Amino acid sequence: MSFQTPAPAAVSITDPADPRLDDIRDLKSADKAGRGLVFAEGPLCVERLLDSPYPVRCLVGFAHKLAPFAQRAAQEGIAVYEVSRETLAQVAGFDMHRGLVATADRVEPWSVEGVISQARTLVVMEGVGDHENIGAIFRNAAGMDVDGVLLGSGVADPLYRRSVRVSMGHVLRLPWARLAGGFTTWQRSLAQLADADFKLVSLTPHPEAVHIAQALAGAPKVALLVGAEGPGLTEHAMRATHERARIPMAPGTDSLNVATSAAIAFYERQRSLLDL
Repeated sequence: MSFQTPAPAAVSITDPADPRLDDIRDLKSADKAGRGLVFAEGPLCVERLLDSPYPVRCLVGFAHKLAPFAQRAAQEGIAVYEVSRETLAQVAGFDMHRGLVATADRVEPWSVEGVISQARTLVVMEGVGDHENIGAIFRNAAGMDVDGVLLGSGVADPLYRRSVRVSMGHVLRLPWARLAGGFTTWQRSLAQLADADFKLVSLTPHPEAVHIAQALAGAPKVALLVGAEGPGLTEHAMRATHERARIPMAPGTDSLNVATSAAIAFYERQRSLLDL
């Protein structure tokens, strides 16, 4: 008869000042404090962090939220700290209703070549500074079978805590990289995609742009460019693409949220692949 060795019990911490909890201290400003960590909140994000290349440092949470991860944490030598709701709220700086948070060290990002080498559908962002939009774009991309994400000038940190949370942890598993260059020069990096036979399509609400379905028809490899909420893509960026495409809008409206627009474009891309 064989017996399964039980997972070691989590270390219970009741003192909010305990230094073992410093990784998650004052989470609302953690990204701005230069700690260089990755944060995952809630069971789904924590599971995806554990499955990612990022080396997990610790798990902190309520007993019942930690239980599903105890055995794996023990096998991988990850510290597990059990805390009460009151203690977690004091340390994190707010009441964490998900009751579970994990931290990890960052790793070297993907190379641009690595992202595009096995891809047939990519999304390229320019100037997207809102972390929730970035997270939503990653989540939509993962759900719509986009192979990777490239970041142009002015795009905020995808590993910012809020981006990870909104992406439901998909930012931890979807390949991404930053393109070289500044505000008026990064567009030259798009030549790497054109050289790899990607059709570059800019999303714009301009009425003279072609219908998104028309722009994607018959293209084996596509890179979809999206810009910041409000100003959209710069003219520099759109000039570096093969075609400008629009999502048809009802009269009296002009555009959609950037993450919503990206999701519609990803869906149209999936539809176009059925005809190849």
